[in-house]
Amino acid sequence: MSIVKNLKAEQLQDIPEFKTGYTVKVHNRIKEGGKERIQIFEGLVIARKGGKGANATFMVRKISNGVGVERIYPLHSPNIAKIEIVKDDLVRQSKLYYVRKLRDNTPRVRKNTTKSKTALSKNKKSTKKAVAK
Repeated sequence: MSIVKNLKAEQLQDIPEFKTGYTVKVHNRIKEGGKERIQIFEGLVIARKGGKGANATFMVRKISNGVGVERIYPLHSPNIAKIEIVKDDLVRQSKLYYVRKLRDNTPRVRKNTTKSKTALSKNKKSTKKAVAK
């Protein structure tokens, strides 16, 4: 049993933390003949499966020439050179499959801000007072 755990631990790579709703650039290694090149696939992460283990995968969707393209990547694949986070937005669902049906491919997202709840409630109270006057 420890041999299997050791093999899985060797396969794990250091990747940035990202969630569903983030826009990422995946740098994918492609071998053509004797040459190797890196192809960048930029899109919205619509699903993650398998947690953080060796079998984890994530699905990225982008619109290319008016056609939706989805790719499923193994999270710890040796063919992935690196993953860049372009934009981090908050979404309410863990799987964004409904984005496939949307016309303009924009889910309901919120900017990832770190304002406290007390600051937000104070702003709401001040706007209510201004409206009452």
